[in-house]
Amino acid sequence: MGKRALVTGGSGGIGSEICRALAGDGWEVFVGYHSSRENAEKVAAETGGTAVYADVSKPRDVEEMFEKTGGVDLLVNNAGVAHYGLITDLSYDDWRELFGVNADGAFLCCRAAVPYMVRQKSGCIINVSSMWGQVGASCESAYSASKSATVGLTKALAKELAPSGIRVNCIAPGVVLTPMLSVFSDDELEDLRRQTPLSFLGEPKDVAALAVYLASDRARYMTGQIIGINGGFVIV
Repeated sequence: MGKRALVTGGSGGIGSEICRALAGDGWEVFVGYHSSRENAEKVAAETGGTAVYADVSKPRDVEEMFEKTGGVDLLVNNAGVAHYGLITDLSYDDWRELFGVNADGAFLCCRAAVPYMVRQKSGCIINVSSMWGQVGASCESAYSASKSATVGLTKALAKELAPSGIRVNCIAPGVVLTPMLSVFSDDELEDLRRQTPLSFLGEPKDVAALAVYLASDRARYMTGQIIGINGGFVIV
């Protein structure tokens, strides 16, 4: 059986590029999606993969998704939602939604994926956080906190699962040109570009290349690492 990968949020800007890059590296790809079925099926057709539905914040949805995929050798927890605004304008429902998808989703998918990996004595998990999960961002308290949770999950699971031959790492992207940035004006994006030491904003292919590397044997000695890919915007 070939290498099998599940990418949650696989229909989005970063997720779809990760799916394409993994397929190009020989992986059989399951394209996880929630609301963008058409995009997921398009990516699946491009990659020779399979689109699979789940609201990753719901335990039963995650269980049903893994019943469809079976065991996977690679899990990329990429599904995520964002919220921008003052904490005083942030409702509890907003807070719970962000934690439900960004943090609970990563936990539920890890919990479902690990038993197969343990039996195989091998596997790889890549959690997609954010530079704001590393240092926090003004007016993005819920997003920063939920993405910080994936950082802690990565470090803890790396220690827990290493004896079973399972590597767990985390990618922390900076400003990447995806539809999630549609809330920002051209002037705001230009300001973000100027704040980036490399003087340009990232593209999904940049994150995808890192994911492919982390999933490969070239990264066989790497686990528990939080790897920033942000053009120098955040250096920790």
